[in-house]
Amino acid sequence: MAETAEELRRNLAALRLERGAAKPPRRTSRWRIIAAVIVLVVAALFALRLLRRRTAIVEVGRASVPSAASADAGVPVLSGAGYVVSADRYIAIGVRVAGRIDRYMVEEGDRVQERDPLVQLDAREYEAGVRRAEANLEHARADAALKQAQLARARPLATHGVISKDEMDVRMAEARSAEAAIGQAEAALAEARVALEYTTLRAPRRGVILAKLKEVGEIAVPGGFAGSGDLIRMANLDDLRGQVDVTESELAKVHLRQRAELVPDAYADRRYGAHVVKLYPQVDRQKGTLRVEVQIEKPDDFLWPDMSARITFTEPLPASDGGPGVLVPRGAVRGDASEPFVWTVADGHAHRARVTLGRDFGDQVQITRGLEGGETVIVGTPTELLDGQPVKVAGGS
Repeated sequence: MAETAEELRRNLAALRLERGAAKPPRRTSRWRIIAAVIVLVVAALFALRLLRRRTAIVEVGRASVPSAASADAGVPVLSGAGYVVSADRYIAIGVRVAGRIDRYMVEEGDRVQERDPLVQLDAREYEAGVRRAEANLEHARADAALKQAQLARARPLATHGVISKDEMDVRMAEARSAEAAIGQAEAALAEARVALEYTTLRAPRRGVILAKLKEVGEIAVPGGFAGSGDLIRMANLDDLRGQVDVTESELAKVHLRQRAELVPDAYADRRYGAHVVKLYPQVDRQKGTLRVEVQIEKPDDFLWPDMSARITFTEPLPASDGGPGVLVPRGAVRGDASEPFVWTVADGHAHRARVTLGRDFGDQVQITRGLEGGETVIVGTPTELLDGQPVKVAGGS
């Protein structure tokens, strides 16, 4: 029994924990934490070194320095598809006198100058009218000559009392009436000649023939409902314009007298200077657009009404530090407004360059300080880069 109690005490003593026994493990834990931190730092440095050695695939653009001519011409800020139109839309030419259409002297697409003949009506009736008016004029002149001769002979007779004063008054009235008849005959002749002239329709100005509205042999009459007397439709080429619809969100980029450039789709190598002359007073609610017209400053024979064209609005490039600055693609600018920067590529490595931003020109941004021009810049959204990291141009060898 005593041995059992002694053995129980020994077992309880073995289970007792002393206060100072936990200290050695605590010191061991601290050293393990320090060792773990050191390992993590080394691993991070190693990973950073590997990252610097990793070659990133990037897309690049070019930092360009505009020439003096292009800087004066302006930088594109907005572009859209539109059409070439005539300022007067079209000119409808109708008959002034009734008649049968004898022949057309032009075809659709012909370019005409002012006073060029377009349509000939049957003029025989009006030629006869001119001859009749000429004959009436000759008759009036002969009658007036006779009345003047009779008046001349009556004057001495009236002086000697051979004829009465009343008869003398009649002779004078007949002479004056004969003179008035000459005036009426001359006016009738002029009217007949004008009617004859109207049988030939002529171009009122320079233009291009758009359509012939009646056929040879049809009877054309002046006036009528909805222009039924019109024979020719032509466009005015002296004032050609470009017309394009601009969305409401981009209206702030367009203003009156702004410079623009028009390039017809049919002749992509031809460029025409223009400027904004009209902003329509009402927005199309369904489309959310406003129609804008630019006047083409030097139109030529390559431009036709209703041709498709691309119209680009430009703004002058302001000078910076004595020059026009540098233009880079919008996708090349990184950071925020307080610390903008771009990634440049030199000798196959990426380099971070802090820049100062100028004006925004649509797809391009002006750099006033930080680049000299000609640099290759990284655009798009590449993976995270490090200064000095090797890069490879996407699609390059």
